[in-house]
Amino acid sequence: MTALGAAVGCVVLAFGIRRFTGSPLLSNGLVEQASGTALYAAAVFAGVVALWPRLASGWVALIAAGYCWAVEFLQLSPIPAWLSARSVAARLILGVSFDPADLFWYLAGIVPPALLLTWLHRRAR
Repeated sequence: MTALGAAVGCVVLAFGIRRFTGSPLLSNGLVEQASGTALYAAAVFAGVVALWPRLASGWVALIAAGYCWAVEFLQLSPIPAWLSARSVAARLILGVSFDPADLFWYLAGIVPPALLLTWLHRRAR
């Protein structure tokens, strides 16, 4: 249940950042884009932990990164843009267009919780 709460927290935090830095006076869009991408990946990581709580953190990180990268590379096709034009949920989950920088930001969102989970597992022993 904690992992599910973490996933929800990541989504809420991403929307909060978007809300408070969405002004052109406060940001050029990079803050929202990078933080949103990293928090999306952290939410995916937490979702994998919620589904498989006993899975080693390295495997969780690989599954989360693989999923995020698969979604990003899917954006090279017209499918996500077509679906996103018809559904806000599809836009939030699949995105619209490929951005190679997102591949880095996904890892930036996955590595910290993976290290934390590894530390927590070792501490629990």
